[in-house]
Amino acid sequence: MEFIDNINEKEYKEFLLKNDSHFMQTIEFGEIRKKKGFNYHLVGLKDKKKLIATALLLEKRLPFNLKYFYVPRGYTIDYTNREILKEFTDNLYNYCKKQKAIFLKIDPPIIRYTQDTDGNKLDGTDNTDLINYLKKIGYKHLGFNINFDNEQPRFTFRIDIDKDINDVYKNFHATTRKVLNKKNQYNLDIYIGNKDDIKDFYLTMEETSKREGIIQAPLSYYENFYEIFNNSNMSDIYIVKGNINQLKEEFKKEISDTEKIQDVNPVKIKEKENKLNKLNKILNELNEINEEEITLASIITVKYKDMVWTVHGGNNSKLMSLNANYLLYYQIISDANKNGYKKVDLFGACGNPNPEVTNPIYGIHSFKKRLGGEYTEFIGEFDLITNKFMYILYKLYTKTRNKIKKRK
Repeated sequence: MEFIDNINEKEYKEFLLKNDSHFMQTIEFGEIRKKKGFNYHLVGLKDKKKLIATALLLEKRLPFNLKYFYVPRGYTIDYTNREILKEFTDNLYNYCKKQKAIFLKIDPPIIRYTQDTDGNKLDGTDNTDLINYLKKIGYKHLGFNINFDNEQPRFTFRIDIDKDINDVYKNFHATTRKVLNKKNQYNLDIYIGNKDDIKDFYLTMEETSKREGIIQAPLSYYENFYEIFNNSNMSDIYIVKGNINQLKEEFKKEISDTEKIQDVNPVKIKEKENKLNKLNKILNELNEINEEEITLASIITVKYKDMVWTVHGGNNSKLMSLNANYLLYYQIISDANKNGYKKVDLFGACGNPNPEVTNPIYGIHSFKKRLGGEYTEFIGEFDLITNKFMYILYKLYTKTRNKIKKRK
């Protein structure tokens, strides 16, 4: 077997398409990370001049002419072939040493084991043996974290859409179906946008960041992310907007129609009162909005091979009761189904399958759970350490830096 440290881009892309691969292993993702200060290397392993494994090594430079490598979502390799995995690991270790990299990080999108939405282990997939083997050949496993501590989410929900859309719909939680059964009752404008919509998208990200306490990237990052993937037909930006004057008229009419309802049944009278309170509350909220039109929700997706990921998204803190995010996700799922994709990955969930209401991502997790996807846990991060002393110093430095950031 021969280690290759400069694979031809065409050959690299073709190998990814023919094998089990992830959008974060693509050259496009390498170009995106390049904008954030990483260089990338396309390396691989050949047997009889044929590629059998590849890796996108993202190089991050550190002081004193040192560096580390991050391999987003791990290698494109047959992880069940222990001989190839060991050979590739040994070659990567030597390559890292030569490059003065103190460690190499991987986080394969490999399921830890099959479980239900409450986190109970089920019969099916179990990759405990792989975790143990990676540790045996030199990788340090960083554990089974349950929060958003890693480079990428360790938990997610994945919706199987390789079926009739009506069957996908039936698998939604009753709460989700109740909202969607009303269709787009307020005639919100739902569409696939373009680069001109990035600023509107960013406003929803800012709103979500303030509300959920999530750290947000600058506008330029999302512009680059969308542009690079979209140029390869790998990304869409979905937008939901509401016309304020139109919405005001619709709510005024609904209030008027509700007021006309006559009933002597005490239960019905109470229901009418509750409905009017809700409608008037929304109308008051509309009257406080000065814009003619506002963006209610938006998502940037990535499409690769047979899957669609809802990678970056947010929703406005105003008019949340209109449930624009439900309509948006259903549109993405419907489009993915219509275009022949097999799964939608909701890109990130809590490691506690039933988080407390006080959990910062309780709302995000619960919303995604109601879309009926499979609760998926990956095996986690692994570091291949090539300079133990500098690795310990680096870990101490990052731990101190993160503490200071949290205090700020």
